[in-house]
Amino acid sequence: MSQEVLIVPKRDAFGKAAIRELKKSGMIPAVVYGLNEPPVAIAISPKAVARVLASDTGMNSVMFLQREGTDIKRHVIIKDLQRDPITSRLRHVDFMRVDMTLKVRVKVPVRLNGTSVGVKSQGGVLDFAHREIEVECLPSIIPSHIDVDITNLAVGDSVRFEQLSLAPNVVFTGDAHQVVCSVRGKAAEEEAAATPAAEPEVVKKGKKDEKK
Repeated sequence: MSQEVLIVPKRDAFGKAAIRELKKSGMIPAVVYGLNEPPVAIAISPKAVARVLASDTGMNSVMFLQREGTDIKRHVIIKDLQRDPITSRLRHVDFMRVDMTLKVRVKVPVRLNGTSVGVKSQGGVLDFAHREIEVECLPSIIPSHIDVDITNLAVGDSVRFEQLSLAPNVVFTGDAHQVVCSVRGKAAEEEAAATPAAEPEVVKKGKKDEKK
């Protein structure tokens, strides 16, 4: 668990002009919410957020937010990010308060390890269906990622949620039969791509046939 402490000022001014002034000072807008408490608008350094995102636990890092000028600290995780669509720079951050004694649901990235025998030796194509998986656990044991060994996956094989190895007291949510990844035959892949979609039947409207 990250011990990062981010000191943040409360944000009282809103609107486009206020955001422009905020950015000039090297900060971006953010909000803190959760645990049945009112949301609080704050400002934060994008560099501090980037540092957290670059850590091993990334988006799921548990950190402290400390209000500027006070000794009050709250555990939070990053719930959502907004980036500029052109520059990819951070524009806004949503933080969610967490209670270290209560379970949370978070999405954890999946990491595929090895090269599938189906791809390497059988001409198959790897289909990575779920790159993130939602899990439920205490904030202190959120995994940084989930490893999946695909070395022995042959053409036609797949890995499902129920086959994943998770740490004790960490459980996945959703359908246990969902496929994380699979290896399909290249011929089947090409055939599916080459087969044109069936055109919908067109019913022509016109005069009824005349009597012959």
